Amino acid sequence: MAAITLIDDDENIVASVSLALESHGHTVKAYYDGASGLEAVESQAPDLVILDVKMPRMDGMEVLRRLRQTSEIPVIMLTSKDDEIDEILGFNLGADDYMHKPFSQRLLLERVKAVLRRARPEDEEPSIAAGLAGSKMMKRGKLTLDPARHDSLWDGKPVRLTVTEFLLLQSLAQRPGFVKSRDNLMDAAYDDQVYVDDRTIDSHIKRMRKKFRQVDPEFDSIETLYGVGYRYREA
Repeated sequence: MAAITLIDDDENIVASVSLALESHGHTVKAYYDGASGLEAVESQAPDLVILDVKMPRMDGMEVLRRLRQTSEIPVIMLTSKDDEIDEILGFNLGADDYMHKPFSQRLLLERVKAVLRRARPEDEEPSIAAGLAGSKMMKRGKLTLDPARHDSLWDGKPVRLTVTEFLLLQSLAQRPGFVKSRDNLMDAAYDDQVYVDDRTIDSHIKRMRKKFRQVDPEFDSIETLYGVGYRYREA
């Protein structure tokens, strides 16, 4: 089970979500504003952060932005706003998943389960875990991916990827030159019970490219085929 940090200024949501998570064996630490939540996460990293957008002292987007400067802890964003701009911004900043309030506790638990499964494959069934742990290091041109350690290198330099970004890149790099549709990439990076739209995949790809270009400004190995999908080009 996981250590989860919940950051939300709504006491009713904190109480109900904490109860639901704890009933499934998770340990929950709750904070009611962004500043204290961020300080707690930075001092002792949890397995997962559930983060509200609209909060006092520091909003969720700023918390996520600062968190992503040093950490790739999985983050599920919560918002009461019915505004897709928030969702797109959240994914561009590196959120792993996104939920709109009001939401069902059951759906949240499924999202938590899915994100943790992607982040901690060793918790899967023994046969699946053995296969993931035994996955060979993948080398494609300047790119090196180590699934067992969740390491990504470009020309020997580390590139920190979120769990979702790593799975998307791994899916693309497995077959250089072959086009992967957005649906293919969704299947590779998300649980069957989690629906995401095309903009989500596009946002993850955009952020991934930005990370690699910080290491190599000439990086162009992830190609967009408009109206079709993406492919990895091995230099």
